[in-house]
Amino acid sequence: MTTFNEKLWHWRNFKDQFASGAVKFGGVCVIATILLILFYLVFVVLPIFKSAEIHKIAFYDTFAPGERTLLLDLEEQGGVAVRYQSNGNVVYFQANDGDVLEQFELPLPLGVDITAISLLAPAQKIVALGTSNGQVLLVKHDYKVSYPDNKRTIDPELIFPFGPELISLEEEEGVPINQLSFVVDEDKVGILARTRENRLIFVRWNLTESFIDGSLTLELDERLIYHEDQSLAEILLAPDLTHALAATTDNRLFYYAIEDGKLALIQEITQVVDEGDEITCLQFLLGNTSVLIGDSHGEVAQWIPVRDEDNHYQFKRVRSFFIDDKSPVSTLVGEHRRKGFLVGTEGGQLGIFYATSGRTLLQAQITDAAIVTMAISVRGKTLLVEDLNGRFHLFEIQNDHPEISWSALWSEIWYEGYQDPEYTWQSSAATNDFEPKFSLIPLSFGTLKAAFYAMLFAMPLAIMGAIFTAQFMAPAMRKLVKPTIEIMEALPTVILGFLAGLWLAPILENHLLGIFSMLLIMPLGFLAAAIVTHYLPVRYRNAVEGWETLVLVPLVVLLGWFAITISVPLEKQIFDGDIQAWIYNTFGVRYDQRNSLVVGLAMGFAVIPTIFTLAEDALFSVPQHLVRGSLALGATRWQSLVYVVLPTASPAIFAAIMMGFGRAVGETMIVLMATGNTPVLDFSIFNGMRTLAANIAVEMPEAEVGSSHYRVLFLAALVLFMFTFVFNTVAEVVRQRLRRKYSSL
Repeated sequence: MTTFNEKLWHWRNFKDQFASGAVKFGGVCVIATILLILFYLVFVVLPIFKSAEIHKIAFYDTFAPGERTLLLDLEEQGGVAVRYQSNGNVVYFQANDGDVLEQFELPLPLGVDITAISLLAPAQKIVALGTSNGQVLLVKHDYKVSYPDNKRTIDPELIFPFGPELISLEEEEGVPINQLSFVVDEDKVGILARTRENRLIFVRWNLTESFIDGSLTLELDERLIYHEDQSLAEILLAPDLTHALAATTDNRLFYYAIEDGKLALIQEITQVVDEGDEITCLQFLLGNTSVLIGDSHGEVAQWIPVRDEDNHYQFKRVRSFFIDDKSPVSTLVGEHRRKGFLVGTEGGQLGIFYATSGRTLLQAQITDAAIVTMAISVRGKTLLVEDLNGRFHLFEIQNDHPEISWSALWSEIWYEGYQDPEYTWQSSAATNDFEPKFSLIPLSFGTLKAAFYAMLFAMPLAIMGAIFTAQFMAPAMRKLVKPTIEIMEALPTVILGFLAGLWLAPILENHLLGIFSMLLIMPLGFLAAAIVTHYLPVRYRNAVEGWETLVLVPLVVLLGWFAITISVPLEKQIFDGDIQAWIYNTFGVRYDQRNSLVVGLAMGFAVIPTIFTLAEDALFSVPQHLVRGSLALGATRWQSLVYVVLPTASPAIFAAIMMGFGRAVGETMIVLMATGNTPVLDFSIFNGMRTLAANIAVEMPEAEVGSSHYRVLFLAALVLFMFTFVFNTVAEVVRQRLRRKYSSL
């Protein structure tokens, strides 16, 4: 028969096993949850490193044999294409099978041929046509979209926005135009042309719009003629009508300035391509800042204008892209909404590249003949190619995240408009020709910088406070202090960030000298208090032993008030009333109101409870027989602390420090509200920063789901995850070694 004690034992055993199993199950669930988070982050991030893919949809023979294609263009979704032919016809056709939808004949005089062509911009669809008699015709092709019976239908249109008349570039006509570059800049229209006589003609018109019918009128503003002795091959006119570029047949690049009624050569670059090669293509990248130069050896170089010491623009080569078959580059096509471009070669090979990230996304042999012309849809999903045999090839492109590469994330990148390569984070702008900058270096640096200054403030206070509370404070006082500090951890960080940004930051700005003077006044005040206490009668010293905090708190308040009070007059006396100006003039460091000093104080205040609680528990839990034994052998309380208590508790103290550091690394609201959120690489305590966590909080709500920006933010979260994982792993390894080292105590 089972006794009562046996039943009780079985019941206790059941509860022990149940509790043990529950704890193990909970631990496994926590680990599984963390692994699922890791796997999900990796799942979202991986697509950004995927290369482009291309799939052939259709191919067919040309519908106008013998006619040369001057220009190809695709509508937004790539369903309809337009072809400008050498006979003066403009043909709209289905991109997937070549069926002609509409054909227009340009109003050219009898016997006049098209000798040059220039597309303004795919979005505006305006084309300038140069003729054999030295005139220009401006045409706009459009795709009028309608939805009869809920079916998308495209009706081709050919519009003459400035009238159907040809425009003369010179007073005397008759010299054929060989090259043409066309620009519309707000209320200006500019054309740069090269004639067979190797003359550069720049003509600018004022553009006016009628208030009655909305018609556009051109009024001649300026005509410049430049006689170039060199034989020119390609020309480009800048979108702001301030400068022009020309490539010569002997592989030089000329940079002309258009100012003060002159077209003047201001820079000549002799080594544009490698010796023995020839320039075959010259084209602006999206945004018309970078220039792409293709050569006869299958290389495309990117050149950008950079200001020199005299504040003048000079073109510099920043990166190069190479085609595997090394055949001459026959055509270049830039994407409409990104800094990517496509290269076609005479060997029939296609290359897809992205300028900013420097990525080679795809290289493929798509035809057996040379690629003559290409057109890519506005969305970048459809590519139409014509080869030398007159065949059209239609491709579908999958290229979702070309902006991202390992170098773009972690290396210095030379961006357009920058003087040198830099680490920069700037994820969005107001225009499509913006160059996304996704460097994670400033964010990672800002994360470590914020954690460093927070720990610099929190670690000494928390550990020293824990030592005093655990070893020297009276038990009654400890029962009051320890719960109070632990309650501090429950204070929402958004409140701390709010106070730091709106209350603490202005105080520090107005009393900066007072804050720094505390570093001298506080220690001197404590030293004076210690000396006074030393000479007090023994009965008074014994009365306050363990209750020193009650005496020191008023002293701290008094010394702090004194430092703040003397701040303004002391600043006027020493720094002429402006210490911030003195810091800038002496060290070249600007003072930002929301800076690392503010973050260090506010985030340190948030980290202190974590470090203090764990460290104090570890110190208080040191076996008392070790302390008593040390005292019995003649050691003082400080010697016992240094040589017995601290080594024994050091593993837990180190773990407390690393947990505090992990808390500081992952903090969001305080750094979001108190740093200024500027992603800069500056370790100065007077400047702010942007952390990984704050950046995710700020930009994730605005990021388009599935976009490169969205996935890079998840990559930032993955980097933050790895930070904490690495630091915690190192902390655990060190803690275990410390535990083994001092286990014999």
